[in-house]
Amino acid sequence: MKSILIKDTTCEEREQIIKASLDCGGGCENCSSCWLGGGSPWDIYQDYIDGKREIKDINAEYMGRFRQDRKIT
Repeated sequence: MKSILIKDTTCEEREQIIKASLDCGGGCENCSSCWLGGGSPWDIYQDYIDGKREIKDINAEYMGRFRQDRKIT
């Protein structure tokens, strides 16, 4: 598997990585996570696409925001 780190990818490759990662097969029209507080996945991962922050850092911040110090396993 090819690295998904910013240093190993182009902007176009990062956009494709996010697009492929978000493809759950159901299509966005029947998904409620964005408008129930999850936020737009494109907005959430834009820093990764732009080469500013790694996916793991964005995911950690996102999970921290919604966990609110609860121990969720």
